[in-house]
Amino acid sequence: MEESVRRVWAALDREAARLSTVTIADLFATDPDRVARCVIEPADLRVDFSRQRIDSAALAVLVALAEATEVAAKRDAMFAGEPINSTEGRAVLHTALRASADARVDVDGVDVMPAVRATRERMARLVHEMTSSGIRTVVNIGIGGSDLGPAMAAGALAPFATTGIDARFVSNVDPADLAACLTDLDARTTALVVSSKTFTTQETMANARSAVRWLAAGLGLDEEEAVSSRVYAVTSNTGAAAAFGIAEARTLPMWDWVGGRFSLASAIGFSLMCAIGPDNFEAMLAGMRVIDRHFVEAPLDKNAPVLLGLVGIMNRNGFGHGSRAVIPYLQQLARFPAYLQQLEMESNGKRADIDGEAVVRHTSPVVWGEPGTNGQHAFFQLLHQGTDVIPVDFIGARRSTATGLDTSDVDSQHEKLVANLFAQAAALAFGAPAATDNPHALGEHRAFPGNRPSTTILMDALTPSTLGQLIALYEHATFVQGAVWGINSFDQWGVELGKALAGDVLAHIADPAASPNLDPATRAAVAWYRP
Repeated sequence: MEESVRRVWAALDREAARLSTVTIADLFATDPDRVARCVIEPADLRVDFSRQRIDSAALAVLVALAEATEVAAKRDAMFAGEPINSTEGRAVLHTALRASADARVDVDGVDVMPAVRATRERMARLVHEMTSSGIRTVVNIGIGGSDLGPAMAAGALAPFATTGIDARFVSNVDPADLAACLTDLDARTTALVVSSKTFTTQETMANARSAVRWLAAGLGLDEEEAVSSRVYAVTSNTGAAAAFGIAEARTLPMWDWVGGRFSLASAIGFSLMCAIGPDNFEAMLAGMRVIDRHFVEAPLDKNAPVLLGLVGIMNRNGFGHGSRAVIPYLQQLARFPAYLQQLEMESNGKRADIDGEAVVRHTSPVVWGEPGTNGQHAFFQLLHQGTDVIPVDFIGARRSTATGLDTSDVDSQHEKLVANLFAQAAALAFGAPAATDNPHALGEHRAFPGNRPSTTILMDALTPSTLGQLIALYEHATFVQGAVWGINSFDQWGVELGKALAGDVLAHIADPAASPNLDPATRAAVAWYRP
C-alpha cells in the first residue's frame, strides 16, 4: 500500500475515533442545514445520508480516500473497456449493455455496441414470436447472476407485465424447486429459457434436463424435438447450447466482459423482457444509463454512488460494523436484499488485494434484509436494542403501483407503510430514554439507545426506470468500495473449491472407492447417505 494511501486511512481512523463520542442527534443539533447538505438527488432518486455518522470533516477524509485510491481513474478505465478484471484478463462492461444508441465502446479494438444492439433487437423479436405463438409462461432455468437479477426484477415490475407471458424462475438443484415451478403449468403454452454463461453450471444443467423431460412428456414429443421447438438459451458457450439441441435462432449470446451478477441488462434479462415487454425493458436500461452518467459526471462529494460506497467504508472500516441490513418498504422488492447479497458479497467478499497479497482492512460486510413492515416483527428488536450496531438502508416510494384493490385502500395502506419507514429510521437514529413514569419499566428494558445509522433511498414510484436507477446506484457503490479496498470486484474464485469437491463427493456416492482423499466427516456423511 502506498504511503499516501496509508496516511489517508490513518486520518479516517482518527475521524472514526472522534465521531465515536458524537451521536447522530449531536450532528443534527450542531448543523441546522444537515439534511439539505446530506441529500443527493440523482435523476428520480432521493438519497438521504443525514442519519449516517459522518460530518463535513469525515466526508472530506472519505473523499480524500477515494482520490488517493484513484476511484475516478478506475471508474473511467471500466467505462473505457480496459481489462480491469485483472485475474481473468477481462474488461468489465455491464455499462455498455445500457449505453446510448450512438455510443462506441471498444474491447481489444473492436466496437461491441453493434452486437449489443443486435442482441437486444433479437430478444424483442423472440418475445413477439412467443406472444404470437401462444406461449403464456417462460421458465427461466439459471442460478446466481442468471437468476437473481431477472427474478428480482420480474417481481419488482409485476405491475408492468404487459405481454401476457408469466416469467417463472428455477435455480436450486433441489428437485422441489423445479417441481413447484412446473406443477400447474401446461407444457403446450410453456417455453424454457436455459440461462448459463458457461452452459456447464451443474445445478442449471440438471434442472434443464429434468425440465426438458417434463416438457417432452407434456407435448407428446421426444426430447430432441421438444428442445428444438420450445427451449431457448442465453450463454457465451453457444457451441454447448447447440450440442444440447437448442436451435441457433433461439440462442442469445453473452460476452466474457459481462459478469453474471452484473448481467441483468444483457440477454440474461430475456425472461424479464418476456414478461414486461421490450418497451419497459428499454425504460429500465434508460434508468441505469442516467445513473451511469451521474456516476461519471458528478464530483465525488456530490456523487450518490460514490457517497453510498464511502459511507459503507466508514461503517465497515471506521466503526467496525460487519453487517448491513437492506429493508425495502416495497413488497415488490422482496428479492432485492438477496440480489444485493450476490452483487456485494460475491464482488467484495475478498481476502486478497489486486496484487494477490492479503488485504489489511476488512472488506464486504454481510448484507441481508427483508421487506418492511415484515422485518419490524422479526428482527428489528435486534436492530434497536441488540448489542451489535447494524447500519440499515431503507428503500421506499411516495406512491404504490399495486393493482386489483380499491384505490382508497391502496393509498391508505401505502401511507401506513411509508409512515413506518420514516418512523423506524428516526427511532434508530435518535432512540428514546427508558420510561421513568412507568413503574413496570425495568432499567434498560424500555431504553432505545439510538445512534444507529441508516441511509434512506426514496423515489416517486417503483417503475422500470427507477428500478434501473436503483440497480445502477448499488452496482457503482459496490465498484467504489472495491476500488478503495484495492481488490478485484469482478472475479469469484471463492466458489470454485466447493464446486470441485462436489464432483468428488458425487463420485464417492456412486463408488465408495472413488475420491479416497475426502475428509473423514465427509466420508462418514456419504456412508450415512448411501442406502
